[in-house]
Amino acid sequence: MPEKENENLKNKLEECLKQKDEYLAGWQRARADFLNYKKEEMERISALLAYSGEELILKILPILDNFELVENNLPEELKQDENVKGIFQIKNQMLDFIKSQGVEQMNVIGQKFDPGFHEAIETKEGGEPGTVIEEVQKGYLINGRLLRPAKVKVAK
Repeated sequence: MPEKENENLKNKLEECLKQKDEYLAGWQRARADFLNYKKEEMERISALLAYSGEELILKILPILDNFELVENNLPEELKQDENVKGIFQIKNQMLDFIKSQGVEQMNVIGQKFDPGFHEAIETKEGGEPGTVIEEVQKGYLINGRLLRPAKVKVAK
């Protein structure tokens, strides 16, 4: 009898060990799946936050365009006025803000026209054909990706 009882206990122990291994493997898979899910969810949330930040910046860019337009068309004598300098300081603060968000202005004059980064609004004589000769509206990148294409005039 003790031998048969010993055999039963041995079988039960083997079965318990097998179940333990199955449960441990299942738990490890579930844990790995959860960690992957958590990582993917964090990436998704980060992308969502980045996108919402892009929307705000896209709404600020027309304001900067207007500052640029005024600054380019302002008579020289008014540019020295302290009040006007204060107004353009606001423009500089906005530029600093968008720069802190990973936004940078594109330099396009003299570059080869690239439809991925430029929007041609006119072709003109002068300069090497296919190069940007005038920038009508600044283009911007955010973290190395295109935020808004530059509107440009291209040489024929």
